[in-house]
Amino acid sequence: MNKLIGFGLVAAGLTLAQPVHATIVEMQTSQGSIQINLFDQHAPKTVANFLGYVERGDYQFSYLHRSEQDFIVQGGGFIYDGGAVAIESQGTVDNEPVLSNVAGTIAMAKRSGNANSASSQWFFNVADNSSNLDLQNGGFTVFGQVIGEGMEVVKAINALPTCSSAPVVDYSTDECQQGAELTANNLVIVNDVIVIDDDPNSAANLTPVENTLIDEPVEPGDDSSSGAFWWLLPLCLLIRWRRA
Repeated sequence: MNKLIGFGLVAAGLTLAQPVHATIVEMQTSQGSIQINLFDQHAPKTVANFLGYVERGDYQFSYLHRSEQDFIVQGGGFIYDGGAVAIESQGTVDNEPVLSNVAGTIAMAKRSGNANSASSQWFFNVADNSSNLDLQNGGFTVFGQVIGEGMEVVKAINALPTCSSAPVVDYSTDECQQGAELTANNLVIVNDVIVIDDDPNSAANLTPVENTLIDEPVEPGDDSSSGAFWWLLPLCLLIRWRRA
């Protein structure tokens, strides 16, 4: 997997020339706030789908349930209410693999082998994942870019220890293995996601990177588009939850 230092959108493809229009949202987590400029123009169905969950408050008190070191941080699947409760799906959204999964972007998670199965779950690309995610399973739809100091928060979350893949705080590996009590205070909670700027020109200075791999022919024997990323399935945490 290629690594990208920092989180600038560089060298993973061609910079798009057309104007960029976007809505800015702020994801307020227990580890800090992450501002995201959504690419309304390049992934309109995906952005509308995401904002639908935002407007309904579906992401309030959800938690980040998967973190892979120097790869991705994933959420949007579950809330914590004394245990893991799945966010109700509002249906699936058509895949829009226009932009590249370079570092600092947010993309939709989906079921393996089904390009059009994304619903509520999303993930941050911690590193440049374009070489595999731009093509696999029809390409993973990038629909926004983290701005400001947001990637510092994402990287700090990605550096946390994990328990059943979920990033945790004040909770040791030994406690995880022993099934010790785990509460909301140990999880990275998304308290809310709010729209802070709906100016259509809010992304005028951004330079999204085009997904060029999706148009390349797949060589015989190349299974990179097989969608075998099982970690993107909307699986519940295997942590043995106990009420606080």
